[in-house]
Amino acid sequence: MNPALATQIAVTFTWLGLVLGISFLEAPIKFRAPGVTTELGVGIGRLVFRALNTVEGVAAVALLVAVLAQGADASPFALGIAIALLVVLAAGALVLRPLMDRRVTAGRTAERMPRHTLHFAYIGLEVLKVALLIWIGVLGLVAA
Repeated sequence: MNPALATQIAVTFTWLGLVLGISFLEAPIKFRAPGVTTELGVGIGRLVFRALNTVEGVAAVALLVAVLAQGADASPFALGIAIALLVVLAAGALVLRPLMDRRVTAGRTAERMPRHTLHFAYIGLEVLKVALLIWIGVLGLVAA
């Protein structure tokens, strides 16, 4: 197997596992743990998502490099999906997360107010990210 294609597959499914584990498992469950207040859960979430977004940035660059390294052998959709993943990641990490952070530091958490549309938009981007990761991962597996 082409090493660049193997890298595409490995990075894709590692990234997918991180997103599923943190965004869709850890994030909602932490608020059910005994003694975890909304303020504490949000503080933990801010740290975890900052770290996740950093790791995702590295994964996004590695994925893009892996797709580009395949040259003409790459799936015609792979480059577009890799770029779409970069855009989705940037929208969440560089636009929505800082806006949500400002809201939280101003004391406007779900404990005091209903969830904000920023939160739902971030979840929507996470769902889109999962779909794109599955798509590019399957493309890689089919090409292998």
